[in-house]
Amino acid sequence: MTPGPRNLITDVAGLRVGNASDAKIKSGTTVLTAKTPFTVGVNVMGGAPGTRETDLLAPDKTVQQVNALVLSGGSAIGLDAASGVVDALRAQSLGFAVADQVVPIVPAAILFDLLNGGDKRWGRSPYYDLGKAALTAAHTDFDLGTEGAGTGCTTNSLKGGLGSASVVLPSGHTVGALVAVNALGDAVVPDTAHFWAAPWEIKGEFGDIGAAHKFPTNWPQTKLSQHNTTIAIVATDAALDQAQCTRMATAAQDGMARALVPSHTPMDGDLVFAASTGQRPLQDDLSDPVMIGHAATTCLARAIARGVFHATAAKGDTVPCYQERFK
Repeated sequence: MTPGPRNLITDVAGLRVGNASDAKIKSGTTVLTAKTPFTVGVNVMGGAPGTRETDLLAPDKTVQQVNALVLSGGSAIGLDAASGVVDALRAQSLGFAVADQVVPIVPAAILFDLLNGGDKRWGRSPYYDLGKAALTAAHTDFDLGTEGAGTGCTTNSLKGGLGSASVVLPSGHTVGALVAVNALGDAVVPDTAHFWAAPWEIKGEFGDIGAAHKFPTNWPQTKLSQHNTTIAIVATDAALDQAQCTRMATAAQDGMARALVPSHTPMDGDLVFAASTGQRPLQDDLSDPVMIGHAATTCLARAIARGVFHATAAKGDTVPCYQERFK
């Protein structure tokens, strides 16, 4: 398997991603959107999630497609980013039509980055404007690392960040992942530069130093005094219904477990959205979903490592970035 031309989630044709950040508060927002609505499922495995409109994504609910997905910093305050996206989409008459009204459907998830050294003494929440700005910036090309929802992310020992990766399957389907890495655990094997996700690395996308030869036998150290959450989107052009997207999101959670140790803790709100643009029919109703789920898992693991690998240092950081620590 090989990555798509950008090695980004936007290798899934039709998808665009926009980032907006505020360096002073060390936080930001990331929006994934498309010109036409797309099908989405969700899976939550962390013990402390913060979400908006996720109940709507169950396969038995009336609305089957969405207009955008939002990943944001700011804890519960960051959910306001989705309101900015909703208003901007409504101004473009994009959304679920109800008589003469249009209601944009914009599920969102947030992470806790309020203790990362940024100045959080805002009066009015900045996230509404960050959401609108991220939507406006949506494009097929976007930066990784200290960008968007990854701006203020941390892991136990290193800065986190915004990561993305893609793969093209032998069936011709494309799968991609987008993630804001803000984990209680670590993306690297303790006291080494080796990523836990190293076995799934493709073409040196996060340093090409390979897997560690020896793994620790002691319990991992974690930043229990802070708060966390890794939030992600996996996407494909395969024609999946909402139930199949939900299964894809469930499978992709294994990508977090492969790339972050520990993961899915009571203090994390780990969540994965799964999106389908429906542009490419399944060739085999049994084998294709299996391979797409596996691809989503490995893409997410790779994206997590890339988010940490590309993070950059900033004034007031509470932990070093990967490039700074492992020169």
